[in-house]
Order: sequence, then C-alpha cells, then structure tokens
Amino acid sequence: MLCVAFDFRSLPLDVFARAWPPAMHAQPFVVDSGGHVPRIVALNDAARACGLREGMLLSAAYALAPQLVQHARDTLAETIALEQLATFALGFTPAVSLAPPCAWVADIAPSLRLFGGRERLVARLVEGVRARGFEASVGVAPTPVAAVALARARHPEHVVTADALPAALRTIALEHFDIDADTRTTLAAAGVHRFGDVDRLPRSGLARRFGPALVTLLDRAAGRLPDPREAYSPPPRFSTRLELPAPVHDVEALGFAVNRLVVELAAWLLARGLGAVELSLALSHEPALVRRLDSPQSSARIALATPSRTAKHLMHVARERLARLSLPAPVAAIALATETVAPLTGRNLRLLPGDEGLVPEVPLIDRLRARLGDDAVLLVVPHAEHRPELATRQVAPSAPPPDRAARSRKTRAVHDEVPRATPAPRPVWLLAQPQPLSAALEKQPWILREGPERIESGWWDGHDVRRDYYVAENPRGEIVWIYRDHRFGTDAGEWFMHGIFA
Repeated sequence: MLCVAFDFRSLPLDVFARAWPPAMHAQPFVVDSGGHVPRIVALNDAARACGLREGMLLSAAYALAPQLVQHARDTLAETIALEQLATFALGFTPAVSLAPPCAWVADIAPSLRLFGGRERLVARLVEGVRARGFEASVGVAPTPVAAVALARARHPEHVVTADALPAALRTIALEHFDIDADTRTTLAAAGVHRFGDVDRLPRSGLARRFGPALVTLLDRAAGRLPDPREAYSPPPRFSTRLELPAPVHDVEALGFAVNRLVVELAAWLLARGLGAVELSLALSHEPALVRRLDSPQSSARIALATPSRTAKHLMHVARERLARLSLPAPVAAIALATETVAPLTGRNLRLLPGDEGLVPEVPLIDRLRARLGDDAVLLVVPHAEHRPELATRQVAPSAPPPDRAARSRKTRAVHDEVPRATPAPRPVWLLAQPQPLSAALEKQPWILREGPERIESGWWDGHDVRRDYYVAENPRGEIVWIYRDHRFGTDAGEWFMHGIFA
C-alpha cells in the first residue's frame, strides 16, 4: 500500500476565491465566522499584506483594509467541494476515502505503472487540484493515517517504504493526528507533544488512561495494524453551485466560473462511467434586484447529440449556449446540474502517437445546436415504411436510450443468421415531389438499366401507391430513379422521376 493524502487547509477561502479570475487575486479577501461578532477564519495573501490575521474582528479588519471583500463561512459548500475533489481523484484510483474536515486519502499503489510512477501521478493530482482553484499540502506514506498527518504537517518528502516511516513520524506534532483536544492537553501537560513521544509510552497505560482508540490510531499510523476505510462513492446525480465574488453584468464574464463547474462535471462523469446528454444551467440574479424580476434566475438547457464527458466539448457548448442569453439583472451565482446521462465507455488508445487529434473535440452538430438553437438542427433517420417519400423522419439529435442500443445489436445478430436478398438500389437525392416525364419521353427515349421493383402500399391511410420503379439513364447520361404509376390500370400509367443517383 502507498497512500497519498491532500489536506485543503484553505478550503473555507478557496470555495469562494476559485470563482475569481486571476486578475482579482490582488484584492484583499477574507472569510469570517458569521454571527453577531464575526471574526476572520481564513484570508488570502493580499489581506495578510494589509496586516490582517486569523481571529481578528471583522470590524477591525475593515479599519485596516476598507476595500476588503468578505464572505461568511459556508461549511456545506466546503463539504461539497471536498467531495468533488475526491471525485476527481477517482479518475486515478478507485480507493479514495474522505478524511474530514478538509482532507482525503487515496491508495495509489495499483495505479503507479498506469500513470508513469509515483512522482508523475502525484504531480498530475496536484495539477488537477490547482486547476480547480484549490491549494493543498500533500503527504505520501505507506499508511493512510501517516499520509494524512504528513500532509497536515506539510512534510516536504515522500515516505515510500515502511522502514522510513518511524523516522518520518517521530517529529510530527500530535495536533496533526485525529486525537481529541482533551487527550492532547493531558499529554502536553506530561511533556508529550510529538508522535515519537507518545509512541514510546507503555500501551497498557495509554489504553487505561485514554482508551483503546488512541492505541489503535498509533498502531495504524505505524503500520502495525490494518486500517480499512470506507471508499468514497460520488452521488448519483451531479449538482453544484458557485457563488461569484461580485455581481456579473456581462455573459462573457461568466466564462471563467462556468469553466470551473464544467471541469468538476467532467470528473464526476469519468468517475461514474457516464456521459452527459442534457444539462441545466441556472444563473441566480443579485438578491437586491430579485423582487423586480419575474423570475429569480435565468436558466438554459444544454442538450448534446451524443453522450460526452470531455471538458472542452462541454465547455464549448456551454459557452455557446450562454452567448444566446440576455441577462435581465446581474448574476450572483451559477448552478450546473445533470438532467440526463447515459453509460459511456472509455475510448481505446490509438496505436500511433498523434492519432488522438483525428477525433474532433467538439462535434459539428453540437456546435450548430449551441449556436443556432436546438430546433434549428434536425437529423434524418430511417422509418419503417415502403413508400419512399415516407421512409424517413426528421428528429432532434439525441442519444438513444441504453436499452435501445442493446436491442438493435440483438436484432442485427438474429438478422445476420437469416440469408437476405440484395437490397434494391436507392438514389442519393430523392425529389420532394415526383416530376412527370411524359413530355421528356416523347422527345427522346430513356434507357432502363434495372427493374422493375414493385412498391404497393398505403391503402389503409388513403395515400395508396402502386408503382414499378426502374433505374434509368436519361439522354444526358444521368442515372435516375423513375417509376410508372399503375393505380389506374396495369397497362396505362404515367411515368415519373422520383430521384437522382448521379
């Protein structure tokens, strides 16, 4: 076992600041405890430069930095953010566990060869966390307890062997372990402040004085006892909300925040093996102006032609859909949720390098639908009908239900066992209305290449046909599809052209 732990000490701050574009990071920003006498819980570097510190009264902070931006702490948003970060880690290993209040730990030993070794794998995790707008300290150790403690202590080196673990843990302060405050206070009164100090004490005395939980934690940290943990599983539906640092008046300015949400969505889809088919995007307006509006939020529906979980694909479609919105008031928050998803298997790697570039990141059909509207793009699909003019339907692009694809595969397997006749030729271009050929045939004869093919249908709906179709060549050398109408007799019948092959 080799565990990596990420400790998000600045999580109360990052859940708000990640919506800020880079240009706004120079703005002093703090998160306060709320209540009647709010105090600073977390702050950014710009606020520290103004002389602000944790625990300071918010009123005193405004005296030092009048331009200060402030948010009350949102513990629910912190929990959701921690779960989303753990969902991102599931793209690298299935063994991810939460370590509340602000850390998660994962076993990366089975994934080392797949991602090019420990250093590359950890580097990719760090890069992905930062791309989502969060900062974290990393700890690597053979046990989960040790990895979390090293991350909290900001230990600079990776501990990869069990032999090196005791020396690395010896100097780690007890405050970095999940030991209750009363126990730490009692141990500190006896001069015990570090893991090595308490680990040398007699086990029987520790168990009698503090209970067996402390002894179990020590043994699990050192690898003397197994440490089974409940694996984290992402929720069955994706739904997240992002508060903006300041009201946004322009749709274009929402792109940075929407990108944050889409990246989290892509990680959730990958973790659950799904692809998005339909999404809902809600823009909550500034609370002070909600009473003047007919609706407290603007919404947009994002529909995809096929299931997808590529971040660039989803982001492009979301941006195009946003560009068509007109904001009745400034936007204070953005929410993104999945409405319809479908199973999506992983894409096979290509044999030769560079072949991935042949696959378009954003299919053309989704570009057109996002830019022109869902009703502006239709698909022509086959329909079970013998009459050629009724053999197709125009439908909106959408992913087929999962069971339909399975039924179609089963049907093809059954049909493949039955010998079938060669299908009759059909033209590439079918005319909207058949054109009479009486005048053309009187001037110069046409050559019949194939046929006849009898199509007789529609007697039940009043649009009955009785036609003999031929593949013919006209005097100009064009290959066309013509028929003779026999509804009024077998011998007499007018000729019509219904399609063109080439």
